[in-house]
Amino acid sequence: MQFLGRDLTASIVVFLVAMPLCMGIAVASGVSPEKGLITGIIGGLVVGALAGSPLQVSGPAAGLAVIVYELVRDQGLSALGPILILAGLIQVAAGIFRLGGWFKAISPAVVHGMLAGIGVLIVVGQFHVLFDARPLPSGLQNLAAIPSRMLGLDPTNISATEAAFGIGLLTIAAMLGWEKLRPASLRLVPGALVGVLAGTLAAFMLGLPVTRVAVPESITAAITLPDASILAKFLDPAVLTSALAIAFIASAETLLSAAAVDKMHDGVRTDYNKELRAQGIGNLLCGAAGALPMTGVIVRSSANVQAGAVTRASAMLHGAWILGFVALLPWVLREIPMAALGAILVVTGVRLVNLVHVKHLARDHGLLPPVIWAATLLTVVLEDLLTGVLVGIGLSLLELVPNLKRLRLKIYQDHDEAGHRLALDGAATFVAIPKLSDALEGIPAGRPVTLDMSKVPAADHSSLELLRDWLQRRRASGAPVLVTGSSPKVELG
Repeated sequence: MQFLGRDLTASIVVFLVAMPLCMGIAVASGVSPEKGLITGIIGGLVVGALAGSPLQVSGPAAGLAVIVYELVRDQGLSALGPILILAGLIQVAAGIFRLGGWFKAISPAVVHGMLAGIGVLIVVGQFHVLFDARPLPSGLQNLAAIPSRMLGLDPTNISATEAAFGIGLLTIAAMLGWEKLRPASLRLVPGALVGVLAGTLAAFMLGLPVTRVAVPESITAAITLPDASILAKFLDPAVLTSALAIAFIASAETLLSAAAVDKMHDGVRTDYNKELRAQGIGNLLCGAAGALPMTGVIVRSSANVQAGAVTRASAMLHGAWILGFVALLPWVLREIPMAALGAILVVTGVRLVNLVHVKHLARDHGLLPPVIWAATLLTVVLEDLLTGVLVGIGLSLLELVPNLKRLRLKIYQDHDEAGHRLALDGAATFVAIPKLSDALEGIPAGRPVTLDMSKVPAADHSSLELLRDWLQRRRASGAPVLVTGSSPKVELG
């Protein structure tokens, strides 16, 4: 109860961030906006209560919008429910069998390359929504159609197309302008909300003939329960393959988001397997309700931490606010132009292409990680999401080649009154990350630590990122850490 005030304030901030994103991601996924709102409600009320990462917020994610769009296009909306139910069961099983740690072994270059590829696809797809048009079937088609879309504008004849594009530009300008110029006292007011409000008010006051969000009178009308045909769909190989893909990608994005959230605060660390189980239950329920898949999402989670949240109550309350708003004020949502939501997603997509991270990879880890990033990005854009991830993981195996003779990392620990000693023996590669992570996180808090790296001849960038993040977090908490024996190839700082 002592933290209720801070959690209440944070939940309102997260709610304001989540509303436009839930609807925008649903539009980008090729489904109606209320499907995203249902996922946001389940992510808050259910997953928020069960999560292994107390400050992480779950809901529909831009990272899955592309794959959902393709699933709905190729297999139909009716297949999405069975796919999510199976994906949820897979995630629950992965949590029960304690596979959560293995997702931390996925190369950061692969994950950021995947997100960058998704960002490119979202930008070129949602660009057409700025004109009140539907995205084309593939990323390359969307990209090729951009010039003709721009040349088709006629400033001398303001039709619905020109009006929608104007609303989209206004939304982007208001969002970016607010984020750059907002006063310190209003820093928690999200730019996405300001952008949507600006676009909506302009369309309303000018009476513009633009396409607006379609929301049913009752949120229950948006829930599509499975029927008897679901059993046959469970036996469809395409449904099973899609479920595996969504379970894998959603789990990776969730757990990497949870790791990022852990860096933002000094509270309870993430229980990765518990988080997997919670996400699985959430996706199972989303499948049963005919909604979108969910993951832990970094934008809403970081807003939650920055707003001062302390417990899981904030994530749960944000789900309650979404439910209350949709139930009591659906007419407000019907005034939002689709172009405004498309504009929010264009900005979101651009931000997923994190070139700063690529520069960091090249500076600290050499040429191979940026090559992995670029190959993953290009394959996601030119082929599909799962192929891109598999190509990235395949290229990551090249990092093992120089260290095949010392691939097994041995970990020795002892402690006495002076502190805790951890010694590593062997090459630190991504295959050892689950064991290494468990050893690091198992060291008692507050105790002095000596980390002996003298018998580590090499480390790949995944292991170095893990060690550096742990070292930074440990020292930030006030616990002294002495690193001995590190070489220029294994420099922790």
